[in-house]
Amino acid sequence: MNRITTYIRQSLQDIYPPEEVKALSMLICCDMLGLDALDIYMGKDIILSECKQRELENIIFRLQKNEPIQYIRGFAEFCGRKFKVAPGVLIPRPETAELVELIVKENPGARHLLDIGTGSGCIAISLDQNLPDAEVEAWDVSEEALAIASENNKELDARVMFRRRDVLSDELGATSCYDVIVSNPPYITEAEKQDMEANVLDWEPGLALFVPDDDPLRFYRRIARLGCDLLLPGGKLYFEINQAYGRETAHILEMNQYRDVRVIKDIFGKDRIVTANR
Repeated sequence: MNRITTYIRQSLQDIYPPEEVKALSMLICCDMLGLDALDIYMGKDIILSECKQRELENIIFRLQKNEPIQYIRGFAEFCGRKFKVAPGVLIPRPETAELVELIVKENPGARHLLDIGTGSGCIAISLDQNLPDAEVEAWDVSEEALAIASENNKELDARVMFRRRDVLSDELGATSCYDVIVSNPPYITEAEKQDMEANVLDWEPGLALFVPDDDPLRFYRRIARLGCDLLLPGGKLYFEINQAYGRETAHILEMNQYRDVRVIKDIFGKDRIVTANR
């Protein structure tokens, strides 16, 4: 181990688990500082330039404050693409990529899709680029999120139409026009905060994360009702959900006369997706 990786690991070992520290060391050295991976693996002693040393010190400082590495880098990888992220939007998760893959697989002929609560735009833009004949629209209540999503739209040469909408309170007055509606809304209860990591709780936007303990399914109820008006006959609704509320979310859809309701587990074996047909 050379001096750089030793320094990184010693600086972070009291904050992050050993395997995460190891992964962060390689990412910092190779991806962020541009050092040769073979030199790192061989333990070659490397002298950093003054500029690179300052860059390293800044990265370590921010990691010690529990800032997510994706915010430090300025992007997160999702569905094979790099999406700009900042504290105004959630960092895309692998489970959400599963949601995108399912929609693409099940709806190759979809022409009109809507993403409610788009954040960084990762779902909407990924759908746009995997379904080139489709028109994708995306809503969010946050101006900051929409600004970041629009940047990603431009950088990734996508064609998503973004709109500011408050799905809980706006009178939308739309008619049936969508083949697919997808949403990954806030679904973490206030009570669950105590079990969350600091790099999520202290940095990612609470607006996109949390719902009241006494009304954890508020977004699902509202979007299910909207879907009755917005979806074309035979259209499909897809939710990412809190693993604790799979059955309850499915029940909401059943009560709103949706058909073929399914609760699907993610790669970690947790209830994560609920989908149904209109």
